Amino acid sequence: MCKHILNAQVAIRSPCCRKWFDCAECHQEAADHPLLQSFDMTFACKKCKKCFRKDTREFEDSDEYCPHCDNHFVLEAKTPKASLRVESEDVRRDARMLKDDRIQAEPQRSIFDVKDAPDRLG
Repeated sequence: MCKHILNAQVAIRSPCCRKWFDCAECHQEAADHPLLQSFDMTFACKKCKKCFRKDTREFEDSDEYCPHCDNHFVLEAKTPKASLRVESEDVRRDARMLKDDRIQAEPQRSIFDVKDAPDRLG
């Protein structure tokens, strides 16, 4: 599972160490050598789990699909983006104010409080 490209449809076999990676950045993190550039690439489709080779010098529109299952693997990459969310119930359904329970508010004191009434009224 690639953490750099969320919608990776194929795994790529590195020509230098012959290991499978989802993207070049995964190879850079895992390997201690630079990625060897090659025009003849070996892919493994993640949908049908079959391998195939492509020559990237003659890349046509029909080469954007897996030859076995027609899975479209040349997609615009979706990369993870930082986001800040409230991990709770949907706020749109429950419109009450959100409250941070970690900070306890001091109890309010009043002359009408039953506990303090004998001390205040004298």
